[in-house]
Amino acid sequence: AHDVLLCIAQKQTVSQSDRRRLTAQHYFRSSREMRALFADLPEALDNTMVIARRCAYRAPTRDPILPNFDEGGDEKAAMRAMAEAGLADRMSAQGIDLDSERAAPYRERLDFELGVIIDMGFAGYFLIVADFIQWAKAQTIPVGPGRGSGAGSVVAWSLKITDLDPLRFGLLFERFLNPERVSMPDFDIDFCQDRRDEVIRYVQDKYGHDQVAQIITFGKLQARAALRDVGRVLEMPFGLVDRLCKMVPNNPANPTTLRRFLRAEPRIKQIMAEEPGVDHLFDIAMKLEGLYRHASTHAAGVVIGDRPLEQL
Repeated sequence: AHDVLLCIAQKQTVSQSDRRRLTAQHYFRSSREMRALFADLPEALDNTMVIARRCAYRAPTRDPILPNFDEGGDEKAAMRAMAEAGLADRMSAQGIDLDSERAAPYRERLDFELGVIIDMGFAGYFLIVADFIQWAKAQTIPVGPGRGSGAGSVVAWSLKITDLDPLRFGLLFERFLNPERVSMPDFDIDFCQDRRDEVIRYVQDKYGHDQVAQIITFGKLQARAALRDVGRVLEMPFGLVDRLCKMVPNNPANPTTLRRFLRAEPRIKQIMAEEPGVDHLFDIAMKLEGLYRHASTHAAGVVIGDRPLEQL
């Protein structure tokens, strides 16, 4: 199975002779085996412990590092002004006068939330998120109405980060942010997949290409992918492997494992009896299923720093 995994990584087949292979010597030896191997240089092994102790290091914990939204400006005052102007727009759209009795609960909630957000030091964070969402909406890039606990914030609604009226639906701000549990505010934001690269480019241009990066994601060998990759490496007929893959249910919400598929699909026993190598294919694929296949760029996970990311 490990030999097949190497072939998948190198895009080769098991029958190729000029490829990387592992031998029976590729394993972590015990300290006793190492002592026997280096019997003539025991101090070399002792020194590995010295080096290990010198390398022991624990990275210090630190608060989140956010870029300045407005260099040299007063972010707290800017946020309060934008939120109050935004609430006036929201009220006006509903035909409610901001100074009226009907708007009083909104004004009180806004004032309370602003106090919490500013005291916790997250004014800049809200301004950054509001800025790229408002830009996307101005460019007619579809943006979701707001999911998760962030939809409980009147400030977020006023800044056009979310489009759900928290008071109308009885949503709690404390589920999103409260001084008792200090953690970064978490907005669940949905951008149209066809144009989200434009939003990422806007953020890069605004904060600096060396301060903005997309994160990594790991592709796993799911049931169908494991069968396809192992079948290719074993040089099995494409038509046969394709037919087997199509028999495996494809439900991303509740993925089927190969082991469960073998138990649930009666036809597979007959195919194994008729087609040579199918049982070997499943045996290896089940051992590799769930392992990481490759690393790639995450579609929409982005890190923004206050300095070149290589310094962090």
